[in-house]
Amino acid sequence: MSTPETLHRAARTLLRRPLLRASAHPREFRLVREHAPELRRWFDRNTGWRLHVDAETVRLRKVPGDPEDPTHPAREAGRGRLAFDRRRYVLLCLSLAVLERAEAQTALGRLAEQIVLEASAPEFADLEFTLSTRDQRMDLVAVVRTLVDIGVLSRVAGDESAFVGDRGDALYDVDRRVLTGMPAGARGPSTIDLTGHRDRLHALAEDGVAHQMDSDDLRNTAVRHRLTRRLLDDPVLYFDTLTEEERAYLLSQRGAITRRISELTGLVAEVRAEGIAMVDPDDDLTDLRMPEQGTSGHATLLLAEHLAAAGRPLTLDELGAKVRELAEEHSSYWSKSARAPGSEPALVATAVERLRALGLVGTTLVEGRPAVAPRPALARYAVARPHVITPEGENP
Repeated sequence: MSTPETLHRAARTLLRRPLLRASAHPREFRLVREHAPELRRWFDRNTGWRLHVDAETVRLRKVPGDPEDPTHPAREAGRGRLAFDRRRYVLLCLSLAVLERAEAQTALGRLAEQIVLEASAPEFADLEFTLSTRDQRMDLVAVVRTLVDIGVLSRVAGDESAFVGDRGDALYDVDRRVLTGMPAGARGPSTIDLTGHRDRLHALAEDGVAHQMDSDDLRNTAVRHRLTRRLLDDPVLYFDTLTEEERAYLLSQRGAITRRISELTGLVAEVRAEGIAMVDPDDDLTDLRMPEQGTSGHATLLLAEHLAAAGRPLTLDELGAKVRELAEEHSSYWSKSARAPGSEPALVATAVERLRALGLVGTTLVEGRPAVAPRPALARYAVARPHVITPEGENP
């Protein structure tokens, strides 16, 4: 029976995993399919994301509210969870193109040969991919393991690790139903007659109404879609990142937009002077958490407190010096590698990357040097001096 609670669960399931397969996610698949009509109407009206449901797959075609946001890259499946860089993204796209023409089964070695051939085209002159190094093989394996995790490929035999060491191969079934559902944009890339990378990126992220902006209703619909996408995807939506049109619309429709999101997902709107955050009481709709376990997580939390207390941009050198102090102070808890001389830049880089992705800091320059600037949401990590009240009512 359909209830608000099961609708919440179905919506949250889709936001966590926009592509579901009946074979791999049977319970989640049944839940979303049961609520498909309501979910389709909601996402179509509020985000412009299309929901496709068939007998085997569910696909919410999510596109970002801000297509230029670099803080939430794809991450390889498995233990390492390393972020995708440009080369891995290019390899992912080339892999999908090759698989579109592949047989029902393909081997990793065969896939690699075809990708090397595609990468030799003049359009990829700045991309070196010849499988001549271990790093290049590892990049391809990271892409393939991601495709296995998504369901485009199903491993039949072999192991990717053997391919990395040039000691063997692996065989896969190709699931064309999942492969066909991979593109998320409302427009096919081949239909976009633009040359600039930034323009093409924005065109891919546009929804259907963005092409016909000849009425106030259509313009308002496009703005509503962008704002709702960002409130669902971004940790914080800062007002100073919006256009004048977006700010005006949000000012008049803030209550309605946040109420609809809360009704569907259970997220709670936290509205401040600087922006809006949709807070998740269940803490399971995020790909990043704060704080996090381990030395890196501890260092990130302590640097967040330090930046919040400073209340001003700090250079990378200043943050590195702070990490050296923290390593001495917490030497009994931090890993040996984190305490080694010269480890500070890596710890700072990891911390800044996480804090940026959470909308807590931005990057700037101080006297020509790279620096990290606290954003308003970082204030929640400031540690205030305890205020102790004695029986006499004094603060000692």
